[in-house]
Amino acid sequence: MKNTRKLKLKKFYFHPVTVFIFLIILTIIASGIFSAFETQATYNTVNVNTKDLEPTLLTVESLLSFDGLKYIISNATRNFLSFGPLGMLLLSLIGVTIAEGTGLIETFTRRHLNKLSKGFLTFLVIFLSTVSSLINEVGYAILIPLAALIYFINKRNPILGIITAFCGVAFGYGVSIFVGSMEVSLIQYTKDAAFLIDENAHIALTSNLIFIIAATIILSIVGTIIIEKIISPQIGKYKKEDEFAKTEQYRIINLEEEEQKQIEKDKNEKRGLRAALVISIIILFIFIYSLIPNLPFSGMLLDMKETIYVNQLFGENSYFQDGFSYLVSLFLILAGIAYGIGSKSIKNDKDIIENASKRFSNLGSIWILIFVVSQFIAIFRKSNIGMVVTAWLATLLEHLSITGIPLIIFTLLLIAISNLVLTSPTSKWMIFSPIVVPMFMQSNLSPQFAQIILRAGDSMTKGYTPLLASFVIYIGYLNIYNLQKDKPYTIRKSLQLITPYFLIISVTWILLVVGWYIIGLPIGPGVFPTL
Repeated sequence: MKNTRKLKLKKFYFHPVTVFIFLIILTIIASGIFSAFETQATYNTVNVNTKDLEPTLLTVESLLSFDGLKYIISNATRNFLSFGPLGMLLLSLIGVTIAEGTGLIETFTRRHLNKLSKGFLTFLVIFLSTVSSLINEVGYAILIPLAALIYFINKRNPILGIITAFCGVAFGYGVSIFVGSMEVSLIQYTKDAAFLIDENAHIALTSNLIFIIAATIILSIVGTIIIEKIISPQIGKYKKEDEFAKTEQYRIINLEEEEQKQIEKDKNEKRGLRAALVISIIILFIFIYSLIPNLPFSGMLLDMKETIYVNQLFGENSYFQDGFSYLVSLFLILAGIAYGIGSKSIKNDKDIIENASKRFSNLGSIWILIFVVSQFIAIFRKSNIGMVVTAWLATLLEHLSITGIPLIIFTLLLIAISNLVLTSPTSKWMIFSPIVVPMFMQSNLSPQFAQIILRAGDSMTKGYTPLLASFVIYIGYLNIYNLQKDKPYTIRKSLQLITPYFLIISVTWILLVVGWYIIGLPIGPGVFPTL
């Protein structure tokens, strides 16, 4: 018998940049087709003055036209420079690279975080990532680079650190241990919609507080189990050869010298950590003092034009919210410099700049990716396709005659689906709230509980769409730490990595919301799922 050889076709991998370019072209073509067929949708908004519903017509705007192409060309620079993740990532990376370059992050991780068990470190990363949604989306820019670095120093796969931080922020978005920016942006829509049924409805900023604290802890525990038991074994170890190997003879001959060097190194590291600790305490004191109103020279980070403290802290013009990425970066810079001086790892300012510059040199590909993604998201938003689809889903809910648990689950799923094409929770709630809140109230469900449904649905699919602006940080860092450059992490592969997390957390959200309703636990001080 003749030996037959099986021909193996070599897999071809498109780089994410190329895939996003294809998505741009597809969006432009789709907008032209939908516009030609006059695709449209109508949703209602609540008139703040009259408390009446006012219809708003949405149409798909064609980008496959003279004006559309003109918009794409003329706004390319503006879309890139105004892209949220760009500024946040740049600011956070300056701090991270300086703290890494001086040796602060490595020493702190080796001396303190190495003592933590794998499970507890994972829980800590997920918990901090979940809590970070207190301040919009800064967690993506700060925690993803830090988690990758910490896992790498801990001799764990940095890819796993990236996945852990991203999943923690994305699939726990909107829950925290205190009321934050999400309450401030959503509550007015909830109030306006509740007034359609009850003009005396009172909705406090703390109306979801008990639920979000419990959800933060539960999601962190479930997320830790998913990462450690399911995703970690699939990812495997991070195999990277050492730059050189020392012979046994070399170690024996220089044993005494090596021990002396190690003693001196330990002494310098301890001195550096003490210096970093002193600077950190001073910065933390100034930071906290800047958040306290009505004291001499205090309240610098607050919007003192607001009367309510939460609005001063998280309002649209809040200096705390707008400047948080910069503040974290500044903290890392100063603590890193203090460590470098104390440990003698840096001798002058040139050492700081050179060390940071070397680490920035590996980030070239992510800036190209951010440019392309910023164009894709801007073009998709301009087309109105996401808004139209969301309005369709909201209208579908309006025509259903269901109550109780079916209403809760169906609303949850529709919001989760709409989140794939419209990731802004404020925009979704603007469309859904005039329908969801009255339906819930007529079914004896509280408007505050309706707002929880928005949180849950938004969180369920937050990280499972490339239309999430910060998805670019996730996929960008996967490729930075990818050792097989000929096999880049594509959108499909990046989503496959987090699919177990997405599925299990989605089920967890559904069980959590339905279980809370059945048991009748308070969702906030004096607030329950039912009226």
